[in-house]
Parts: sequence; structure tokens; C-alpha cells
Amino acid sequence: MKRVLAVITLLLGLAAASYGYNDHRGHNLDSLERAVARWTPDAVDKASDEELVKLNRAYRDLMLGYNVLNGEKSLFYARKALSISRPRGWYAADSDAYRYIGQIYYGREQYDSARVYYLASLAAVDAMAAGATSPTNQEGYTEREIDDYYSALYGSIGNLYNMMDSIPQAMDYYEKAGAIFEKYGWNESNSILHYNMGETWLDEGDAHKAKAEYDKAMAFADASGDSLMIVDVWKGYGRLYMEKGQTRKSLSYLRKADAYYAAHPDFAPNFRTENLDVMKEVLSRQKLQLGRITGVLVALVLAAAGLFFSRRKKASDKADETAPAAVSADAPELTEREKEILDLLSKGYTAPQIADALNLSSETIRWYRKKLLQKFDVANTPELIFQAREMGLL
Repeated sequence: MKRVLAVITLLLGLAAASYGYNDHRGHNLDSLERAVARWTPDAVDKASDEELVKLNRAYRDLMLGYNVLNGEKSLFYARKALSISRPRGWYAADSDAYRYIGQIYYGREQYDSARVYYLASLAAVDAMAAGATSPTNQEGYTEREIDDYYSALYGSIGNLYNMMDSIPQAMDYYEKAGAIFEKYGWNESNSILHYNMGETWLDEGDAHKAKAEYDKAMAFADASGDSLMIVDVWKGYGRLYMEKGQTRKSLSYLRKADAYYAAHPDFAPNFRTENLDVMKEVLSRQKLQLGRITGVLVALVLAAAGLFFSRRKKASDKADETAPAAVSADAPELTEREKEILDLLSKGYTAPQIADALNLSSETIRWYRKKLLQKFDVANTPELIFQAREMGLL
């Protein structure tokens, strides 16, 4: 969800700008702390609205300024900001602080706590939408201002539910964020959002929904003209078709993406590394597919050869042909399960097909096949089938 988080961070930055955030990271944080330290509870009680607005802003500046430098201090000043805004019904300031505290808990993977604060932030925005005012906004909030708050929150809450594996709820909030993005023509943001929704569905094993989201992401990327986002969707298609077993189609998208990344080495190096990792996995799966196809073809040739020679037996041996063949004294002793799997291998079944037929996992079938190779002292399936026939086991 890295790209979605990038959008959310951007929107939070816009919200911070709406109340005049100043970057106090560095030595200015010390001076700002000294300035707010004089505000005792008695002083706060006697302060004018104008003074309290400035104090609330100072607390929020400290909240954001300490974000990277000192998480505990950042959380402390977020709560101080709430102590000013919450009793006075300053819902925009409340929403900022609640959402920020939610992000802190989200970063600590304390998701239940994060949800409490995100929902409190959402309730504050609902109050803004219902017509709440503040000393700095006597006329109420514009639709655009409210939508900025909603879209950032919807994305954050969507990410939260995604991490909590509540995928339907996550998608519901992502769709709400996407509707606002589309309302204002924020095509790049919508492309990133739907791309990550596609990634989520693919991780959940739903290729159909993943394809639908990737298609939306591509449409928004084309509308925005964002070439990097288009390439990201190519990478998404590459993953999608890999999971569907369409390795050639997967590689066609991944190679186009790699060509772009190679031409822009300083633009997105991490994206190229991710893309190459997917390509490596696709090539590995393609090699495995070719190996399986070769094995099936060899098995079919051997089966056809056996059928040909069996039909050339003399008529006098007809009764013997229908009876079980004599087992060689050198034949290894097999369990009933090994006999079943050997028989299916001789008929050209692949490991997944045998697994389906016998209600076992593919890994279990591969383990049995390995044991059979060891018992017959052969290197591959065609040799195994040939040796078993020679010993009268097939």
C-alpha cells in the first residue's frame, strides 16, 4: 500500500497548510516550546479566542514538527492541541489532531487504537459538514475544504482496515476516497488508489476484481498523462497474468515496464527492482510449465509406444494380455498409494492433476514421486515409467 500512503500523506499536508502550518523542525522547536510553556491552565482559562487559536496552532506545529524527531513529544502536543479545540467545538482542529494521533497508533501497529481516533476525526468532519464554525471560520467550511478532510480520512481508514484484513470495509472507504478524487479531477490520485486496490485484490486471490481495478487505474493514468503510473499498472498486469498462469502475456507487460525504468534510472530505482523480482518469478514459473509440458509429452509418447507394442502380441497370448503381468523379482515393494500415483503418472497426469484426483496437495504428490524415483533408482518420470513397465508393475 505504499502508493496509497503517499496520496494520504499529500492530502494531510494540504490539510495542514489550511491552518497555516510552519515547519518548526530544528532549533525553532525549542523556542516554540518555551513560548507555549507559559500557558498554564489559569492562563488558558483567561485567554481570548484569538490567543487560543494561536496556541492551538502552536501545539499543532509542535505535533507535526516532532513527527520524525520524537514520537512521544509529537503525541503529547497532539493531545495538548485537543485540550484547546475539543471543549470549544473547533472541529477542524479536532479532526487534524485526532487523525494525527490515529496515524501514530497506525505506525505502531496498534490498529484498534488507531481506529478509535480515525473515527473520532471522521465525526469531527461530519460536524463541519453539518455547518459547524470556528473563530477562524465564521462562515463555515466550503465543500472543497470538507472534501479534502474526507478524502484524506477515507484513505487512512481504508489502509487501516486493509491492515486489519477487513478487505470489504477497506474497499468501501477506498471507493469513497476515489469518488472525491474523481469529483475534482484528481486523476493521478485515483490511478494510484485503484492500482493499490488491484494489488489488494490480487493478494486476496481474486484475479477478476484485480483486473477491474487495474483497468480503472490505467484509465485514470491515461487521463492524467502520468507515464510512471502507466508503467506501474503494466507491472500490475504482469503480476496478474503471472498468477493466472499466462506467463508470456505477463512477461510482455513486465518487459515494457523494465524498458521504461531502465530509461529513467534515477527516477524510480526501487520500482525497477520490484519489477525485476516479478520477472524472475515469472521466468521461474515458465520454466516449470515447460518442464511439465515436456514430461506430459514424454509420458504420452511412452504410453503410445506401449499401446503399439501391446497390440502386436500374438493372438495366443490374448489371455495373458488381459491378466496382470508377472512382477519381476527385482521390483521394489510399493505401497497402495505409491501404486496409485505410479499408475496416474504413467497415464500422463501432472502433479496438480494427481493431487485433485486423490484429494492430496501438489507438494505431497511431488514427495511421493521423489520416493518412487529413489525406489526405482531413476532420474526422471519417463525413466520411472519405463522401468516400472519392464518390471511388470504397469
